[in-house]
Amino acid sequence: MPRSRLPLVLLALLASGAVAQSRHNARAPIDFSAAHIELQDRANRAVLSGAVVVRQAEMTLRAERMTVAYTGRVLDGSPQVSRLDAAGGVTVTRPDQSARGNYAVYDLNRRVITMIGGVTLTQGGNNVKGGRLTINLDSGRAVIDGATAARGGTGATGTTSQSNGRVTGRFSVPDRAAGSRD
Repeated sequence: MPRSRLPLVLLALLASGAVAQSRHNARAPIDFSAAHIELQDRANRAVLSGAVVVRQAEMTLRAERMTVAYTGRVLDGSPQVSRLDAAGGVTVTRPDQSARGNYAVYDLNRRVITMIGGVTLTQGGNNVKGGRLTINLDSGRAVIDGATAARGGTGATGTTSQSNGRVTGRFSVPDRAAGSRD
């Protein structure tokens, strides 16, 4: 394969999710810690604030504030969580990748995480930046685009950066022996 096509192949692999090797167990229990929790039972939600950490299987979400929406159903003494909304320095880490952004929504029913606002996806030495990231936890597919729904808005940590509509990034290239050509 000519050297000029190598970055395009790496980009296609990243966009297709081929680089995301592990499948997430979205049925695993969710553990959390926070400085403060406010239960709003009539609204079927809990608001966590202050260095919030949420863990499910091998995935960790961190944010300054998180709203946990749950159904009215209780299973084994616990409400059934349907959605997590996170704001303020949001990070999602999995064994093979990490993502950062201003806001995130984890839809547990669809098993999809959507992050917006100054998003960066990192795996090994590769990183891609854009306005919006969608991660399908079933397939491992991650898609980044330059658009963001929060253009110029003000969030918990200040003004979100305006996206110029472009996705940017850097891919690492393995060190090859001087005589080797691909």
